[in-house]
Amino acid sequence: MENYAKVIITGSPISKSNFKLFNLNGRAILPFNSGKYHDRYAVYEEQIAYEARHQNPTTVLSEALIAVLHVYYKSKKRHPDTNNITKSIFDGIEKSGIIVNDVQVRRLIIEEFYDSENPRFELELYGESSFYMSYEIFQKAKKDPKIEYDLPPNKKSPARVMAQKSKTITAKGVEICEVCGKHLDKLSRVSANKGTTLLCRDCLKKLLR
Repeated sequence: MENYAKVIITGSPISKSNFKLFNLNGRAILPFNSGKYHDRYAVYEEQIAYEARHQNPTTVLSEALIAVLHVYYKSKKRHPDTNNITKSIFDGIEKSGIIVNDVQVRRLIIEEFYDSENPRFELELYGESSFYMSYEIFQKAKKDPKIEYDLPPNKKSPARVMAQKSKTITAKGVEICEVCGKHLDKLSRVSANKGTTLLCRDCLKKLLR
């Protein structure tokens, strides 16, 4: 089919953001042969490039594109952020030479699925000169069971944040400094850690010395 390509890459998709290292100047780098875990991303990008070209040996798409990406994970809950893996995928596709530049992708649909036996992604690319996109959202006649998600490990639950805030308030509703226990008013009150910690200005000065 003219102005069309399809790529299927087996294996669990990975996110570029999980494999960055930083040099002495603070610049993000992606190592290739450090002999460490971080090399996985560079190898994955090369795998995408090789297999994409092998599956589409003569295809070169240089026009604006519509992309439909189906991602199949092993687990419903333990997998990378789907929004982040698109960078990994399109970097590999660009390296394959099937597309000229990943900015060609002007419309993108991503769908998340689960296949414990065969994790993979399937990408279809359509040239906008020959294809257009149309989509609709419908309400289900019968609800499916919800897939509930937990907060990321680096984030606190709202209940935990409220519990920490409550530590700074006495039974009478008076706010106190968590360091010295002194009652706080609007002038002496300083909040830290996104409002979960309350200090007086004197204690804050001591901590900053």
